[in-house]
Amino acid sequence: MFRISETQALVQTVDFFPPIVDDPYSFGQIAAANALSDVFAMGGKPLTALNIVAFPASDLPRQILAEILRGGNDKVIEAGAVTVGGHSIKDKELKYGIAVTGIVDPKRVVSNDGARVGDRLFLTKPLGTGIITTGIKRGVVDDTLAEAITRQMAALNRTAAELMLQFDATAATDITGYGLLGHALEMAVASEVTIEFKQDSLPLLPEAVSLAAQGMNPGGANDNRKHLEGRVEFAGQQDPARIQVLYDPQTSGGLLIAIPEKRAEEFSRALQSHGLPAEPTGEILPGRSVPLIVT
Repeated sequence: MFRISETQALVQTVDFFPPIVDDPYSFGQIAAANALSDVFAMGGKPLTALNIVAFPASDLPRQILAEILRGGNDKVIEAGAVTVGGHSIKDKELKYGIAVTGIVDPKRVVSNDGARVGDRLFLTKPLGTGIITTGIKRGVVDDTLAEAITRQMAALNRTAAELMLQFDATAATDITGYGLLGHALEMAVASEVTIEFKQDSLPLLPEAVSLAAQGMNPGGANDNRKHLEGRVEFAGQQDPARIQVLYDPQTSGGLLIAIPEKRAEEFSRALQSHGLPAEPTGEILPGRSVPLIVT
């Protein structure tokens, strides 16, 4: 964050990656939505975007690149921002993303270090994108589910971000490559608290658990599990496949938002009115011997 006045500060972020879906337009949308989420997670408003492209020009027709850029630009426009340019290089592997500049009120910026004891936690998109996209690559996911997950990954976190500001969010983070537990760990450590999740209250994508049980787990999930060893406690007997979903790296995942207890019920109703997952998924507890608990 770079403060430019008492009421305005700039926030900047960048993200890009190889295709995770076959349709180039959808890939452009997903990559742009994923990058824009960092600004939304801070309570910011995106202003401008720069395209970042690595393209195998000798192997793929330029129409594919045109569709990727069209998808990304449509998502930038939906976010209320403008694409002002970018940079491309020739590369053996296709990659795309955007660098985003946004603006935020320094007095209202939401970070991951402000969660307070008693706050309720909300997750605004279901988990399981990494597992399901792995299943798509291996040919075990039907078209209906593939289309549904593509729509979810392309969906902006704009509405969730606007609502969290209205209801006095104390902390937030977007859920991406480190999975739910990895990003929750960052929040717990930064806020010096313990986060308790209710397994039955966590929103999960259809078939995410069954696909995890079939071994459709991306390599990043194993890295996340190793990173979290000794930092998360699972209470009672729990389904190993459901636990695996909590380590699953997400693409353009939802926001994990801490809301004061006195405003949690109102926030839940507001989320529900916009068709977003509305059930509290956890609570902020005083710091314990482990930063994360799943019951």
